[in-house]
Formats: sequence, structure tokens, C-alpha cells
Amino acid sequence: MTATELRSQNNAELARKLDDAYQELFNLRFQRATGKLANTARFQEVKRDIARIKTILRERELAGA
Repeated sequence: MTATELRSQNNAELARKLDDAYQELFNLRFQRATGKLANTARFQEVKRDIARIKTILRERELAGA
């Protein structure tokens, strides 16, 4: 996901994507603990996606205030 793609979505969609990303991160942690994680680089990608979404939501919050 790029920031441009995320900025074109509304807050409800971003909140849903944020929930999905947290769920994926949980699943990745579980896979790592059980030794079944194939793509370890996905951790970093998901964490960055979470940061992008939270940044955009915060920018919108500050712009509205």
C-alpha cells in the first residue's frame, strides 16, 4: 500500500484496513512462534503499513481541529 492509495480512502476504510493489518501482524507473530513463517520480511511491511495508516488518520485529525 502506498500513501497515495491510502489518502484516497475515507476514515472508515482506513480504520478497517488498520484492524486488518493488526490482525495480520498477530497472525505473523503466531506463525513465527510455531516455526511456520516463510516470509520474515512481511513483518516490516505490515508494520510500515500500520504506521502509514496511523499517520494519515492523525493528519486528518489535526487538519479538522
